[in-house]
Amino acid sequence: MMMIRRMMTSVMVASVLATGAFASWNVTVLNSSGVLNPPSTVVSVPTIVTTSPLPQITFLTAVATPNPILVGDGTAFTNGTFSGAYSIAPASSSAGMLTGFNFVIAGVVDGSAMIVWQKKVIRNSDNAILYNDSGMFAGSGFGGTDGAFSVVIPAMLSAPANDVTVFENFLLFVLPTNPVSTAGLLLVEQDWVPEPASMIALSSGLVGLLALRRRKR
Repeated sequence: MMMIRRMMTSVMVASVLATGAFASWNVTVLNSSGVLNPPSTVVSVPTIVTTSPLPQITFLTAVATPNPILVGDGTAFTNGTFSGAYSIAPASSSAGMLTGFNFVIAGVVDGSAMIVWQKKVIRNSDNAILYNDSGMFAGSGFGGTDGAFSVVIPAMLSAPANDVTVFENFLLFVLPTNPVSTAGLLLVEQDWVPEPASMIALSSGLVGLLALRRRKR
């Protein structure tokens, strides 16, 4: 009995390690840009993309060119936008399915300022909407004495998927009558979460082994 337990433990560990080591994804950034007003200024936002073992997409809004995604704070800009879009598809058979992501937003809202966000995830195979949500950061000193904040929003898809397109939009505002107000995006990131399909398959196999052992008795 002890030998069987050890063998089962070894198989489970090996399965988990193999799944994490070889899973890979294709991630294509479709849009990563913004507009600051006035005057209308188009900005480009660089990205960092990780494709293995899980997709991770980071929009570096604080180092956008020619200007960061920032309004107020003594600048001429009183409002602005940032739009990001990307697609995910499996690049290997071990990629499995995705069940959700951790949505990370870091920024500043101080004085009469506001940041509004909206995010949607669509499954490519049938255009089904798997996630659609929005939120807002507003108010003087929302994130503390300097207005800085960093939040992690856990998000779950309505169904597991491995072929999705993600759209997200941010709106930034400050009141022109209060030029010391600040609304700025420092970073926007998505860390995707897998479905434990390999563990489910493994547990099914172990159930079969136990049933076979009982029959032999």
